[in-house]
Amino acid sequence: MALKRIALRDFVIVDVLDLDLHKGFTVLTGETGAGKSILIDALQMLLGGRADAGVIREGTERTDICAEFDCPPSLSAWLDEAGIPQEESLLLRRTIDRQGKSRAWMNGVPATATQMRTLGAHLLDIHGQHAWQSLTRQEAVRSLLDAYGGISTAALEPLWTRWRDDRKAVAQAEAARHTLQQERERLQWQISEVETLGPASSEWEELNTQHSRLSHAQALLDSAQTALSALEDEESGAQTQLSRACHLLQEQQTLDPEFKAMGEVLQSCMDQAADVAHSLQSYLRHTELDPERLEQLDSRLSLWISLSRKYKRAPSELPALLEGWKAELSKLETAADLEALNAAEQASGTAYRKAAQGVSRQRTTAAPQLAQSITQAMQGLGMVGGRFEVLLEPTPEPGIQGLDSVSFLVAGHPGATPRPVGKVASGGELSRISLAISVTTSQLGEAPTLIFDEVDSGVGGSVAETVGRLMQQLGRDRQVLAVTHLPQVAACADHHLIVAKTSQDQHTTSQVAVAKGEKRVIEMARMLGGERQSKATMAHAREMLSSNQPAQIKA
Repeated sequence: MALKRIALRDFVIVDVLDLDLHKGFTVLTGETGAGKSILIDALQMLLGGRADAGVIREGTERTDICAEFDCPPSLSAWLDEAGIPQEESLLLRRTIDRQGKSRAWMNGVPATATQMRTLGAHLLDIHGQHAWQSLTRQEAVRSLLDAYGGISTAALEPLWTRWRDDRKAVAQAEAARHTLQQERERLQWQISEVETLGPASSEWEELNTQHSRLSHAQALLDSAQTALSALEDEESGAQTQLSRACHLLQEQQTLDPEFKAMGEVLQSCMDQAADVAHSLQSYLRHTELDPERLEQLDSRLSLWISLSRKYKRAPSELPALLEGWKAELSKLETAADLEALNAAEQASGTAYRKAAQGVSRQRTTAAPQLAQSITQAMQGLGMVGGRFEVLLEPTPEPGIQGLDSVSFLVAGHPGATPRPVGKVASGGELSRISLAISVTTSQLGEAPTLIFDEVDSGVGGSVAETVGRLMQQLGRDRQVLAVTHLPQVAACADHHLIVAKTSQDQHTTSQVAVAKGEKRVIEMARMLGGERQSKATMAHAREMLSSNQPAQIKA
């Protein structure tokens, strides 16, 4: 069991619909134009289809689509990663307004259209009445064969991308060899010029600090000497005055305790003054005028400034500029190394071809098996003696999907030469071949719900009965929904839904009702003989239903 319920509001010509669905095989029937495919259109829109304001019922502002699915265990990891709470059921909802704005939710959590599409691939597998058209497209045909054979091309993608990039690098290096050489020579010249300076990362700041100190050395020495004299003069020096004041306070501290605290502060000042005097003495002993060093600094600073002006950069940026040029030169030398580039291209090409050849061997094994399965399905669809072939040919150019071109060939009757599917003349044959492929490949996927949208178009008689029995058989293991106009197919269904269109007050709406008992017999009779039911068509309808119904499947 998968799809449990679908609810629509203001979708196309549906006003309000709330429909419970059951496991097994369910058909949707109705007159032409009644809107039998509306449910399928709604499910496709719900599961990430392009938002289109045209699906909103005329006279309303918004459409609302909801569906409830059983939650497959295989989705647990994906739901956890997406932050969707896991419950017994998976409730999906999407709204679209007149401005084309779309909003979607999974179990109440906002979701993107991409997430809805990803989820849809795990929940539904839809086969349309024009499915044969995709069988003329190379990519679709190859994907179908790979799915049948369980063949993954995921490992080819990074190998192909690497090989493509390596080939591009070789081509670019060969085309730009002259330009690359000129650029290399320019960078080499600039690097050699700046390397004569040898700028260190923090040297500019250090040079400025040293130059400033040496250029003002005499003023610094004079200031240090004057400050030392102000501290140490025997008569008027600060240390002498502080010592005298401290002594006076100490003599009177027995009379007033506050003098003791003030004396301690003065003592601390005396200690600090002594430390400063000692530092000044050391500075005067070790500091000398150095005109030669100052001249060296002037020369080096001038070189820094000259290069910075030449290359229009701040002096402090020269070290980073040099490193950038070296990195750029390294890249150019690598790009210009055709021998290394060719070696890399050959290595990546070999790795890709080895993996692609492995995929080709798997396709070679799967192709006849798929052909046999579809050929067998064709025999019961009015194409006895018909043959289906899967043709593998080398592609003109290797690609991301491998080395193989895949095409489907069909012979509709014994003795006929197989031809490409798109060149089969009969529309009925196209429909039956498409149905054979749909039935064969529908057994591959993991989606618990299969939907067939008028894939039986163009068939009838005993072939139609075979189609119904095939879908009935599929419904034993998975949920199957089919839109059909054939009574032979409808008679094989476990559940029958009738889609009807009504008009009232110049408004047309479509409704879906469950057909059981006599109501189902009447619908079958309509499908057999039109609106006027006769005793013969009613009897025929009852006979078809009784002969095609297995033990009733419980919902």
